[in-house]
Amino acid sequence: MKLLTDIRLTVKDWSPERFFRKPVGVLCLLLAGILLGVMTAKAGMVAGMLLIVAMIGIPTVIAMVVYPVFGICCLLVMAFGLFFFIRFGINFPMGTVLDGMQFLLLLGFFIKQKRNPDWSAFTGPVASMLLIWIGYNMLQIINPWAESRMAWVYTVRPIAILTLMYFVFAYQIRTVESLRILLKVWLALALVAMVYAYKQEWIGIAPAELAGMESDPLSVSLMFIDGHWRKYSIFSDPVEFSYNMVISALLCIALISGPTSFWKKVVLALFCLFMLNAMLFSGTRGAYVLIPAALVMFAVLHFNRQIMLFSAVAAFFFVVLIFTPTSNPSLVRFQSAFRPSEDASYNVRKQNQKRIQPYILSHPMGGGLGATGMWGVRFAPHSFLANFPPDSGYMRVAVEMGWIGLLIFCCLMFIVLKTGIENFYRIKNPELRAYCLAMTLVLFALNIGNFPQEALVQYPNNILFYLAIAIIHITYRIDKQHRITAN
Repeated sequence: MKLLTDIRLTVKDWSPERFFRKPVGVLCLLLAGILLGVMTAKAGMVAGMLLIVAMIGIPTVIAMVVYPVFGICCLLVMAFGLFFFIRFGINFPMGTVLDGMQFLLLLGFFIKQKRNPDWSAFTGPVASMLLIWIGYNMLQIINPWAESRMAWVYTVRPIAILTLMYFVFAYQIRTVESLRILLKVWLALALVAMVYAYKQEWIGIAPAELAGMESDPLSVSLMFIDGHWRKYSIFSDPVEFSYNMVISALLCIALISGPTSFWKKVVLALFCLFMLNAMLFSGTRGAYVLIPAALVMFAVLHFNRQIMLFSAVAAFFFVVLIFTPTSNPSLVRFQSAFRPSEDASYNVRKQNQKRIQPYILSHPMGGGLGATGMWGVRFAPHSFLANFPPDSGYMRVAVEMGWIGLLIFCCLMFIVLKTGIENFYRIKNPELRAYCLAMTLVLFALNIGNFPQEALVQYPNNILFYLAIAIIHITYRIDKQHRITAN
């Protein structure tokens, strides 16, 4: 009887510390240990490992549905580590795990909507444009110029699910404390990526990673430049790594401008400098122009004497970097980013874009989702677009979804940035204002970076893109709630 009473009290007022101090908690640990030992002895190490995975995985799955902020943190961790796990030969469909995590967050969203209906996240110009974007992607199934319907099936799933994540983020993140947790997780994961890039640069690339790069001649031609391997840290490629370092550095800059203590400002400034230095290891010229462009936006939005002085110093620093003679291959590549007419690869991309313009004008809906790149080669290898290198996020949209899709996408980006700027001036809380500014700078940089490269197609930056859009909405909503409560 005492044990049953103990169980009821534990369920009613549960916490890990109390639970494992009570007899029922000790009994559960004892039973789990016995079960693990028996399974390992009877069925071998694999069965024991599977049981450990189940003991960890089942509570994690439940927690992701019940505690959405925890679930979003798990999603970010998995998105950052996805390609690192794959690269080291883990024989498991890690991409499916990531899809499953997004499904769990959607499930938790609908369960909470049933208990506490609130569809305000689906209202407003940003939400409307996102729904139009999802609808147009769905409409691509009837695109008369599409070479393959299977390419659409493989492509539309991540696009639709990722876009829906905006509504999950906008609904489930309700407090300033939740925002703080998520931004700390973002910076912590970016810090891990930065440290690993320094390891690759100073200590060396791991043998397994190097073998993977050297096995593909195309990879060698893209990654080995001027006797120096381009670094990608834990990400899929150098572009993804460099863009992540840029947006994380911009997050640090915006937080420094907010109401935080002096020592935190110093730490954030150091993070920013080390991230920007690590970005140079990637050799991605498209990333180099993002910081000065975003700093111009920062100076315009934060117009005051201190910011203008900081902007002038930063501008002088960049001018010195651009024109200082050097033999360092990373700095030489950095300087070439600001002289695109002298860059052979830029001129090739320019010619490709000129060559494809007649096709875009004559195909209003494009060649269909997945017409270019990996899916195009797989499902329609003899089509005109299968071997066309888009080399740009905007160019991919124009080629695959036509000028109609490009118009919708550009309108979406305009409304998102317009909303971010408007909310920045509307928000009164200094902390929330800094968060809104950070996300506006992140989106501005990603939009510029989406022209020379594809900035929004790969993890984790595609998830961070929709998280940034959602935080712009969330900060203004929380600020309004605080003002209503205060009045």
